[in-house]
Amino acid sequence: MNSNIRKLNCAGRIVRLDRTRIMGIVNVTPDSFSDGGQWSEKSEAIQHALDMQEAGADFIDVGGESTRPGAQAIPLQQELDRVIPVVEAIVPQLSVPVSIDTSKPEVMREAVAAGAGMINDVYALCQQGAIQAAAELCVPVCLMHMLGEPRVMQQNPVYDNVFVEVQAFLLKRAKQCENAGIAADNIVLDPGFGFGKTLQHNIELFQKLPKLARGAYPLLVGVSRKAMIGQLTGKDMSGRDMSGRVSGSIAAAVLAAQMGASIVRVHDVAQTSDALKVATALSGGKA
Repeated sequence: MNSNIRKLNCAGRIVRLDRTRIMGIVNVTPDSFSDGGQWSEKSEAIQHALDMQEAGADFIDVGGESTRPGAQAIPLQQELDRVIPVVEAIVPQLSVPVSIDTSKPEVMREAVAAGAGMINDVYALCQQGAIQAAAELCVPVCLMHMLGEPRVMQQNPVYDNVFVEVQAFLLKRAKQCENAGIAADNIVLDPGFGFGKTLQHNIELFQKLPKLARGAYPLLVGVSRKAMIGQLTGKDMSGRDMSGRVSGSIAAAVLAAQMGASIVRVHDVAQTSDALKVATALSGGKA
């Protein structure tokens, strides 16, 4: 066995990053951009998590607060009430790790106590108390780049050089996390497609994924069903019918894998899993 292969120890559940892994999304929210309201009921969320594991998910990412463009923040207790019962219920039924998608340190602590093995934070642990909580919890953390915050992030985002600025932020934040006591092996980076970025910014950033992936930290890429997919395919639909974005999302996930992403975060697990298997076989192991 190659001892140089990266791996994540998610509260005792080990995920080897010897191939691109799939993170399935469970949004326990009424207002997420793609699947808001579909998994709000606990029983529905549990079944969806089980179905995604069966379909090939290597992580299940549970979130209780929408971070779509224009989204409003919700109170702490409301987020806890949404996610903790789901985490408590699915952890014993899953063999794969559960990730908690949150920026609140209180939710991080409660979720890990309930069995979550990873923290996925769109604010890169910048909220007060978050970095200390993550350091104490000793589970892997995903640090994402976002320009601004969800309510206003898509209002004319401007960069001098989007790749240079995103890379610099992520590396600086990773170093700050290490200095706070988070092990380097527990850090994953996410360039944050669609979070304070225009279509052109997203394209430029995506094309530079190999440079990001060659760094010291594993890379997570999340473009599933996002507006950039709709813009590129001409299916930039209103409302929440995202079926027209599935094929484009799968193509982007395969490309991200071929460009070095260690994890792809997706809504459509079965389709992505099949596509990655075929791409890997036909390309000689490049996905």
